[in-house]
Amino acid sequence: MKIPAELNGQKIIFEAKADEMLLNVLRREKCLSAKLGCGNGICGSCTILLNGAPVPSCKIPAGTIKDQKIQTLEYFTKTEIYTDIIKGFTKAGIKLCGFRNAGKIFTAMHIILSKTKPDRNIIEEEVKHLSLCCTDTNTLIDGIIYACDIHSKR
Repeated sequence: MKIPAELNGQKIIFEAKADEMLLNVLRREKCLSAKLGCGNGICGSCTILLNGAPVPSCKIPAGTIKDQKIQTLEYFTKTEIYTDIIKGFTKAGIKLCGFRNAGKIFTAMHIILSKTKPDRNIIEEEVKHLSLCCTDTNTLIDGIIYACDIHSKR
């Protein structure tokens, strides 16, 4: 099946079965930041932005993405908000391991863009589903708070 969509700012036509995991389609397109982790959409390894919202690509059937905008971490790393997130994470002492980065980074982006000065409880609720293999919850919350502060000064 041919599926038109926008991937990382470029119009593209995916070749995929309607019920195939979007994650597999993206990996064929060399978008390797989306990784298979739990396969249940909760660990954060396969997180992408679909029309600007973080979603687990392992739970999205390719047939549902027609004319949608998809952004992977490869593309997102070129944005100012990514730079703010990385600065915040660095200030908190987070050393990203490479495996579940997309979940942490896209969740931080979502918090930064949807909340005005979120408190620890709000952030904890937003990150509680992530599997944190290279940091702990409190440090991630600190990193997001720092990133919010950095971003708010732009």
